[in-house]
Amino acid sequence: MPLIVGIRFKPTTKIYYFDPAGVQGLHEDDHVVVETSRARELGKVVIAPKEVPQEKIVGQLKPVLRKATAVDLTNAQHFACREEEALQQCQEKAAEQGLPIKLIRAEYNFDGSCLVVFFTSEQRIDFRALVKDLARMFRTRIEMRQIGVRDAAKLLNGLGPCGRPLCCSTHLCQFIPVSIKMAKQQNLPLNPMGISGLCGRLLCCLTYENAYYQEARRKMPKVGTEVRTADGMGKVTGYNMLKETVRVELDGGIVIEVPLDQLRPPTRTKRRRGRSR
Repeated sequence: MPLIVGIRFKPTTKIYYFDPAGVQGLHEDDHVVVETSRARELGKVVIAPKEVPQEKIVGQLKPVLRKATAVDLTNAQHFACREEEALQQCQEKAAEQGLPIKLIRAEYNFDGSCLVVFFTSEQRIDFRALVKDLARMFRTRIEMRQIGVRDAAKLLNGLGPCGRPLCCSTHLCQFIPVSIKMAKQQNLPLNPMGISGLCGRLLCCLTYENAYYQEARRKMPKVGTEVRTADGMGKVTGYNMLKETVRVELDGGIVIEVPLDQLRPPTRTKRRRGRSR
């Protein structure tokens, strides 16, 4: 089985597998320099070297070049401090050229040999002239990377409708598919403002309790079903899945709330067959 090491480049991002490549003594929380398709990057070990089945490996593993030195960490901090200024300069250049794009973030790699500019746009953009101007300005390799609105929210961070920091910026390493069916399953009002996050997409937190609501819904009688309660016969008009109670309208028009385990199906009267003469 191949030997791998798990590397993460930013907090709350995907873990990538690399080949330890003979670098000895790697442990969790070690900083390492690795070879990527983009450039040499500084990453952090989150999975110590271990063997994994071959089927878990996609493509050819890129190598870990070496452990990061104090100089590498100092350089990384130095260029990170320059990213905000670099973003402002990129925004000015894009505005000069009249490009219909929104620049989200600019990120240097640890040694400043590459500057990645993340942006969003509703259309395809020819940014070759912008890349040339930025390369002359920063004297480094420039990469423009278009991202979606959910990725943009993750990079920008902020507070969600709940008043807490965004889930995607604090603990969600990968986006989970969210559907409007989840909101319906949880009996939420289908108001776009109420079930959408800062990114304008459906709230990621709709997935957190979806499995519970699916299981609870299976237990609940359908609306309109006749049931028997301690107060008499009635018809189901709704339910509260968190409390596991059912709203029942009795024959007299009174609506009561009954725990699910106290409901009974209606009593069926057996018909007697008459003897034929």
